[in-house]
Amino acid sequence: MKNNWLTLLAAVMFLTLSPLALAAQDTQPRATIDVQGSADVKVVPDQVFLVFGIETSDPDLKVAKSKNDERSKNLLALTRDLNIDPKYVQTDFINIEPWEHELRDENRTVRTEYRVRKNIAITLSEVGKFEELLSRALEGGVNHVHGIQFRTTELRKHRDHAREMAIQAAKEKATLLAAKLGRQIGPATHIAEYSGGWYSPYSFWGGMGYGGNAMSQVSSQSGEASSGDGTIALGQITVTANVSVSFALQ
Repeated sequence: MKNNWLTLLAAVMFLTLSPLALAAQDTQPRATIDVQGSADVKVVPDQVFLVFGIETSDPDLKVAKSKNDERSKNLLALTRDLNIDPKYVQTDFINIEPWEHELRDENRTVRTEYRVRKNIAITLSEVGKFEELLSRALEGGVNHVHGIQFRTTELRKHRDHAREMAIQAAKEKATLLAAKLGRQIGPATHIAEYSGGWYSPYSFWGGMGYGGNAMSQVSSQSGEASSGDGTIALGQITVTANVSVSFALQ
């Protein structure tokens, strides 16, 4: 009878401890390999984004504003003449402030003037009109070009392609590294996309803030380069994807 009780007690202890033993095994760190993959896709731009600045000044505030308004009207009229959709033309910054400057005379006279500044952002879908827009805008009174950015309207498609290439690059890297250690990679346990940083390519007074990605290059796919008879070469823009992937080690 005593032996039966001992057997039953051992069985109960085994059943009680087994889940704890399994849980302890589950908490053991699993061997993984962590890698990063990057890819670039080269694309011929089909859209141009420009930020024009108009700055005027005069001792008389009304005169300074009137000059600025006149130049702004010239630019807006130009966009209509070039059949640019009004939804792609935006006044996004206006600033009026007094400022003092020293005149170049014997008395070193200091004069107060009023400075009026305005930003007008334009998205141009017909890239062939770029040179005409830029030249005529300057002729019409625009005295600052804060930035020109070449873009693609199919950004999502190209970025998804770059992501696929980045994932493939990460997998190939992990496979190579594991093989050098006599191991094989298993399924992915963690995937994350990350940015390689930012820069601001434009110097401007204010407004929405226009920037772009500044990311490292690992692999790339080229598109066809554009050419023309003008003075502007569209070239190619780069759509980049960066991923971090963890694979189980077998």
